[in-house]
Amino acid sequence: METLQTFYPNLADLLATPPEDLASVLLKFGRVTVQNGMFWPDTVNDIATGANNLAPTQPGYSPHERQRIEPLLTQAWGWMERHGLITRAPGMNGRNGWMMFTPQGEQISDSQDFQRLRRAAEFPKSLLHPLIADKVWRALMRNELDDAVMAAFKAVEEAVRTAGGFTASDVGTVLMRKAFDKNTGALTDMSITDPAEREALAHLFAGAIGVYRNPHAHRTVGITDPGDAQEQVVLASQLLRIVDARRKP
Repeated sequence: METLQTFYPNLADLLATPPEDLASVLLKFGRVTVQNGMFWPDTVNDIATGANNLAPTQPGYSPHERQRIEPLLTQAWGWMERHGLITRAPGMNGRNGWMMFTPQGEQISDSQDFQRLRRAAEFPKSLLHPLIADKVWRALMRNELDDAVMAAFKAVEEAVRTAGGFTASDVGTVLMRKAFDKNTGALTDMSITDPAEREALAHLFAGAIGVYRNPHAHRTVGITDPGDAQEQVVLASQLLRIVDARRKP
């Protein structure tokens, strides 16, 4: 049986997840426990954390980890109730803690794609540069693919500007070609004796910004394949590591 650990194998990533991002996953777990139109949040929590998984091969957090997760789950249920996704069941049932889905909550839980979440969770966060890792990985988990790519390449532009001592008016592909100019670039490695190789790096940075950063700044690109977004942010991470290596001591 799937649990939150399926999607968040690293406990720290789960604990850093905002309650609103966790809500749709809990709604999906909750739908399988509905009886007579109602569900009990504690039962959903047990399913989500793997508390009722007895076999050691089944995913689930340890009792100590579940204690740390519980406050986050409480916040997520509270967020869902405040935003009209769930409501207390009528009468005595509601007073005893039973909840019901609102039509909006049912719609969200029906649209939640566990397969997409699983693919996103399998993407190694360690591949991302520390400067963008948290923000970009969470955007990927939310399936906000355009936002993830935009954030990654915006970070590249800002890192180049800062490392090269440029001003806010230096932007885009012009900035990249200036920073990595084969003869005068502030971030050009002049120990590379081949000028064509130095120029190629300028092309790489300018091309990446032109293809992956600039379109997102001017329109909604509409990335639909998580794999495409993952590959693009890994490229941004590689560019950030190059900038790190070129920073003046």
